[in-house]
Amino acid sequence: MTALLQSTAQINILVVDDTLDNLRLLGKILESQRYTVLKSLNGRMALQAAHRNPPDLILIDINMPEMSGYEVCQQLKASETTANIPVIFISALDQVNDKVRAFEMGGQDYITKPFQELEVIARVQNQLLIQQQKRQLRQEIETRKQAESEAQQLNKILENLNANLERQVQTQTHLQQQLETANRNLQRLASIDGLTQIANRRCFDEYLDQEHRRMKRSQFCAPGANPVSLSLILCDIDYFKLYNDTYGHQAGDLCLQQVAQTLSNVVNRPMDLVARYGGEEFVILLPETDAFGAVYIAEQICTQVRALAIPHLHSLQGYVTISAGVATVNPCIEAQIAKLISMADQALYQAKQEGRDRFRTHIEKEEITSLIDRSRFEAIATLTQSQEESS
Repeated sequence: MTALLQSTAQINILVVDDTLDNLRLLGKILESQRYTVLKSLNGRMALQAAHRNPPDLILIDINMPEMSGYEVCQQLKASETTANIPVIFISALDQVNDKVRAFEMGGQDYITKPFQELEVIARVQNQLLIQQQKRQLRQEIETRKQAESEAQQLNKILENLNANLERQVQTQTHLQQQLETANRNLQRLASIDGLTQIANRRCFDEYLDQEHRRMKRSQFCAPGANPVSLSLILCDIDYFKLYNDTYGHQAGDLCLQQVAQTLSNVVNRPMDLVARYGGEEFVILLPETDAFGAVYIAEQICTQVRALAIPHLHSLQGYVTISAGVATVNPCIEAQIAKLISMADQALYQAKQEGRDRFRTHIEKEEITSLIDRSRFEAIATLTQSQEESS
């Protein structure tokens, strides 16, 4: 038991007895165990000593003049300074009622006189051990409370940090969304012609390259596969410079917008692209479209632009018309892709040379078998001839 106690020299024990011989004897017993012993002859002195320098343990006689041990104990327990000091009563009274009252007054143990040295040492050591364990328990409780308080503070700090982080993430996400929206708008602005609100030349160039690479990667270009066609229509508004000179640039801008909208209405597949190629020129890219399909679109374009009936004094028909050149190639053959635009431009030049307000096609005969069968080529030729006759 003593191994669990702190050094006895550090333990102060207050002995209270009005009999000097009892004080000497108890003091001798306790000092033999290396306790520091304080002595008081009455209750009032004991209270003063306990408040001035609270001891670790108090041994007190019950029957004392002026103030009994019961009264002293009661006052000790009523004071916050001394309430936790263990008290052992020492008395010649050995009746059960006396002992019960001692415990009711707040005593922790009871030794009857005449006391035995070993009993006194054992009971003192027991109370000191209990007191030490209580003190350790209180320290552990305080340490735990402090740890819990620190943990709560830390949790609050973490909650604040998490809240700040979440706000930052939300802000960053919002900024990222704004940035993505801005980038999409910039990309759109970079790809759209400001006047006509259709794709611009840059967008057309990128899309032509994209579709060429896509079609080359597809099963259409696999060995032994059925070939697929890529068609392009190059359009030009007839006598547009004279239209601008006659009606003014504002009217010219409106004319361009109306023609662009008409082309977009005719070409309505998601994969097709209508773009302003430059000035009064427009270009239409038709992936996976053979010459017959491209000729059909070209005829519709010319018809729908005529239907706008935009007055034009210097046009042979008296209203705005359009000329178009159609070219169709096999995208799996690099040499044909390289001259797609020039083929369409040659066909457009031919349409203008032959009187405008018409379309012409450019399909090299030696490449017909890789694009369309001969019967469909003859149908295209017939359609083109009938347009010539109607013009």
